[in-house]
Amino acid sequence: MKLLDWYIIKKFLSTFFFMIVVFCVIAIVFDLSENIDDLITNGAPLGEVLIDYYLNFCFFFGNMLSAFIVFLTIILVTSNLAQKTEFIAMLSGGVSFNRLLRPYFIASTFLVVLSLLIAHVILPEANKTKVDFEFKYINIKFHISDHDMYREISPGNIAYFRSITAERNVGYKFALENWENGRLVRKLMASKAKYVEDTGRWLITNVRIRDIHPDGTEDLTIVNQIDTALAMQISDFGARSEIVSTMGYGELTDYIEEEKLKGSGNVAYIEIEKYSRTSNAFAIYVLTLIGVVVASRKVRGGTGLHLFMAVIIGVTYIFALKMTTVAATNVGLSANIAVWVPNVMFFALGIFLYTRAQK
Repeated sequence: MKLLDWYIIKKFLSTFFFMIVVFCVIAIVFDLSENIDDLITNGAPLGEVLIDYYLNFCFFFGNMLSAFIVFLTIILVTSNLAQKTEFIAMLSGGVSFNRLLRPYFIASTFLVVLSLLIAHVILPEANKTKVDFEFKYINIKFHISDHDMYREISPGNIAYFRSITAERNVGYKFALENWENGRLVRKLMASKAKYVEDTGRWLITNVRIRDIHPDGTEDLTIVNQIDTALAMQISDFGARSEIVSTMGYGELTDYIEEEKLKGSGNVAYIEIEKYSRTSNAFAIYVLTLIGVVVASRKVRGGTGLHLFMAVIIGVTYIFALKMTTVAATNVGLSANIAVWVPNVMFFALGIFLYTRAQK
C-alpha cells in the first residue's frame, strides 16, 4: 500500500473508533438515567454494573450502529478532504477515483470482518452476561405479549392459550387436545388455567370436556375446577426476546426449528435476528460506497450539507429496513430476503451515484 492508502485508512479508522466511543458514552448516559432507580432499588453492585452490564452494553450498541457510524465517519473524513481540495488535487494529479476508493474498502473490509466476528462469536457471549444482569436487576418481571399460542406438550397432546398474564401465572381461554392416530379423542376447554409454583400443578376453572368416540358420538362433561399435573409451565409459552440475542448461529437454527414445531408466532422475529447478523455487517460496504461518492465532491454547504445528506440517507435506510422486517413478521416475506433487500436497494443507489461522481 502507498502512503496515500495509509493516510486515508488511518483517518478513517481513528475517526470511526472515536465516534464509537462517543456514541457509547452518550448511550450509557441515557440508559443510566432510565435505569438508575431500578439499579439502586435492586442493589446492583457497582462492579457488575460497569463490567457485566455497561461493558457488554457497548459491544451490543456499537455493533448495532456500526454501519451507520461507518457512514458518518466516511462523510466526515471524505468531506474534510474535499473541502480542503485534497480530493481535487489527487484527481488532478492522475489518481483515478477507483484508486481513491481502495483504502476506504480496505478499512471497510477490516470493519466487516470485525463486525462478523463480534456478531456471531463475541456478542452472543457478551449478551448472556448482559441479559442475566438485566433479568436480575432491571427487567425482573416476565411478560408474554403473544396471543393464540399452541404448544405440543407431549406426543399427541396440544395445549392452547388465548392469552397469558405471566406475572400471575394465569392463562385465559385454555384448551387441551388429545390426539390418537390422527384422530381427536378428547378436548378440554376452560375459561382459565393457573399454574401453582408451590405444587407444580394446574388449577383449571370452568371446564368442559368433550370425549369423542370413533363412531362420531360425543360425551360432554362440565366441571367447576380441576387440579391436575401437566407437562408444561407458563414459561413454555413465551421466552423473553432478549434470550434470542444470546444464542450463536447453531443455537438459533435449532431454536427456530423448535419454535416452528411449537407453532410459535415469533419464528420470523428469530429468523430476522439470525440473518441480520450477517447482512448488517455487509451494509458497511454499501454505505462506504455511498458515503465516499456523496462526500467527495466539494460543495458550497461544506461538511454541514454532507452531514445533512448522510442523516437523510441513513434515516431512509433504517426506514427501509424497518418496512421489510415488518413485512417479514406480518405479511410472510422471507426473513432472509427482508434483511437483504435494503442492502440491495442502497447498493443500486450507490452504483447510480458512482456513475455520476466526479472522476
